[in-house]
Parts: sequence; structure tokens; C-alpha cells
Amino acid sequence: MPHLKEGLAFKPLLSYFSAVVFHTVVFLHLTQPCAGQSQVVVGPSQPIVVTAGDDIILPCQIEPAVDASVMTVEWTRPDLNPRFVHVWRDGVELENKKHPSYNGRTSVFVNKLRCGDISLNLSKVRLSDSGKYRCFIPTLGRESTVELVVGVVSSIVISLERTEKDEVSSGLVLQCESRGWYPEPEVFWLDGEGNLLSAGPTETVRGPDDLYTVSSRVTVEKRHSNSFTCRVQQNSTNQIRETLIHVPGSEWLLVNFSLFLFVSTENL
Repeated sequence: MPHLKEGLAFKPLLSYFSAVVFHTVVFLHLTQPCAGQSQVVVGPSQPIVVTAGDDIILPCQIEPAVDASVMTVEWTRPDLNPRFVHVWRDGVELENKKHPSYNGRTSVFVNKLRCGDISLNLSKVRLSDSGKYRCFIPTLGRESTVELVVGVVSSIVISLERTEKDEVSSGLVLQCESRGWYPEPEVFWLDGEGNLLSAGPTETVRGPDDLYTVSSRVTVEKRHSNSFTCRVQQNSTNQIRETLIHVPGSEWLLVNFSLFLFVSTENL
């Protein structure tokens, strides 16, 4: 029966055509917005804060989620030339397009791209990495901006000073110094009970490496207690370093003895 043979011959072709249509529909479904929906690229509303030397993730997500592994993903910094930080295209990273300072330090999470997660992983963060990053999907024409704030913190040294002024007062002068901070920090003094002490203006010096050195002095008296804390903090990065100094009783006795000698001499 010729008609039956023609029908049997047509079925494999129909099956092949159906498979092609099915896979095409699935591909379009994964890469195009759903009916009545429009994709957006969402990033954090607040700056991302990190300490230099650490690794950090710059979050960026396509919503509603689509498969971004088949798309082009661009991470850029408009203030750089070339501006590209990381480019993902056709399933691979285009290393030759990125700014040299980011070589070997950026990546996307390949296993999460299918869920629309296009976050950037940045390793061994440098001070120069501070800035605004643009997360862009060209096929969707959508983007988001992520701000990165990089901080540098350092240790604190407190020293006990004795000046001519000490010899005519009942107090000691403490100096607190810390080198290598970014952004510029603030300095506070506290007594043993955590109360703020009134100190002189903080001296700030910015070095050629853009790092700050801060120093502060405070005159303390026996009534304040024997323990004092110098606190250095950055409000923008929420970084705090503290150092405690305990003034031994012998130092107070020495100050009082010096004061006694000064007063006795004045009375002669």
C-alpha cells in the first residue's frame, strides 16, 4: 500500500522537525522574557565594603531569572581604560578584553549563570579597586551599578610623653599613632570606664601611597583611672582598632613628685 509507506517515511522527518522546534522553543524560553514580564538586572542598594587583601563578591542578578550562560555578561568600570573588568561571551571569559590590573583576579560562577546569577568574584582586593562597577547584559539592554569601598587598617601605638607642661600639671600626656589607613579614620580616647576624653585635634598626614597616618594626644589625670584606650575607626568601612595602655602607679608618683618640687621651688 503506497499511501501507508509514504506515511511511515514521513514520521521520522516529522519527529526530527518536532524535536528542532521543541529545542528552539526551550532556548527562547530560557533566554527571552516571559510573556508579560520584563527582565531587570538587580544589584545591592548599599556599597560593598572590603578590607584590602581579602576576596569579595559583587552581587548581580537577573530577575526574573533566565539562563545567562548563553548570554554576554559585561563587568566594567567607566573610569578605566580599557573599561572591562570581566567579559563572559559564548561560554568563555574573554581575557584579552579586560584591564590588565584585573588579570587572574576575576571570575563568574559558571554553575550559577543558568539561574541568572551574574555576580563577580574579585580576589586579592587592592586599594585601587575602589570604585563603581557596571554589570551589563547587552542582549537585554539592562544594567546595574555596584559600588566597592576598599579599606586599609593598621595597628596602633600608644606612648607616654613627658614635657615641660607635665612638670607644672598633675597629668600625663599620652600619644596615639597609627600608620597606613584608608579612607581617613577618626581617633578617640576613652578612660577605663569607656567615657570619651577631651583630646587635642588629630594630626593627619596622607602619604604618597594615599594611606593616612593619624596621631592624637591627650592629657590624663589620676582621677580618670589608670587605664586608657585609643580607638581608631573608619565610619565608611565600619573598621575599628583599639589599643589599651595601663599607666602604672609609679608614673603618677613621678608626676606628683615633679609637681611638688616645682611648687617648692616657686615658694623659695
